[in-house]
Amino acid sequence: MKTSINFKAVKFDSEIHNFRKKTFDYIRKDLTQKNEYWQEDKIADRQQKIETYCKQKSGRKLQSNAIPIREAVVVIKEDTTMKDLQDLAQKLQQELGIRIFQIAIHKDEGHWDKESKQWKPNHHAHLVADWQDLKTGKTLKHQSFHYSKMQDLAAECLNMERGKAGSVGRLEAVEFKIQKKEEELKALELKVQEMTKELGSGKFNDLIVKESNFFGNQRINLDKTTQNYGNAFKLYNAELLKNSKELDVLNRQNAQLQAETKNLKIEIQNLKSKNAVLLTDPHIFAFEKKKYLASVVNLLEKSIRQHWLDYPHVDRSDNNYFRSEMNTICNDILIKNHIPFSALEAIFQVAELAAGLSALFSFVATPFHNPEPEVFPIQVKKKKKRRRIS
Repeated sequence: MKTSINFKAVKFDSEIHNFRKKTFDYIRKDLTQKNEYWQEDKIADRQQKIETYCKQKSGRKLQSNAIPIREAVVVIKEDTTMKDLQDLAQKLQQELGIRIFQIAIHKDEGHWDKESKQWKPNHHAHLVADWQDLKTGKTLKHQSFHYSKMQDLAAECLNMERGKAGSVGRLEAVEFKIQKKEEELKALELKVQEMTKELGSGKFNDLIVKESNFFGNQRINLDKTTQNYGNAFKLYNAELLKNSKELDVLNRQNAQLQAETKNLKIEIQNLKSKNAVLLTDPHIFAFEKKKYLASVVNLLEKSIRQHWLDYPHVDRSDNNYFRSEMNTICNDILIKNHIPFSALEAIFQVAELAAGLSALFSFVATPFHNPEPEVFPIQVKKKKKRRRIS
């Protein structure tokens, strides 16, 4: 399955759509519960921060034609998790300076196929980004190869096939239309052949109405015969069209299953190759483990901050309540993102990671306090005692 990412100027109603602040007629309400949301800032608040920072950094106001906040729609798989998208957000920031501050996973959009009557989901995610260059205060400037890099990062982090260049995609679209027209022509030719064969078989002789005249001679009643043939052709054509549509649906479903099987085989082979490398090279294993645990910590930090911003006035001075709340948040993260509990145990066995999370937990536990995320980055200067979530 292919993915793509393309940033454009954020729309004025982005948050209304992304966070489902109103009902839309093109979504399935019974699937909305599968959506996931994360935000670090509201768009209006981030816009104000960007303008203020630009004035402080460059001494000038942000240009009126600047696009400091942009949004991308990313094609995802059904099992894509918030962790995968947070990994992508982290890569975009590290390599291209693009800072994602809102993510919305939509699994309630799609359409009903008119022929097969099956639901065709349109799984995707919205990434809203801060496009400000922190070195200059102005908007980021990217070259064409940077946009190509975005596609590489999306495919890598989401474990999907990279989308092709636009010109190739347009060419494939034209070829696809030509192929469909050729298929329609072949189906029409087959239909004519079958009808001709049926007409020549004598099957329709019973439809001919003959009547005797005054002298006893039989003549064909053209009106009644024509009406009989017309009715027969309508029924025949309807049946043929129905069979043709059913066959077309089956062929498309078969092609889709074959494509999915092919992708799964490739994915399994890649996983086997990666697994073989991890088992035989201890250095690569250690690197990949550290990388994975760091991504889990990143997700934990952002999810805990998100929860805390959603419920800023909860009194967390009660240690038992605080521990229960942290347990609920962590368990929810592990389940939704398919993270084994052993990963959390491993994190608290690494002093640096454990200290970072402990600092975050202690910071979040402070009641009735609501600082901005950027103002309080997690920086641990000295190791603290390990602390497990029971």
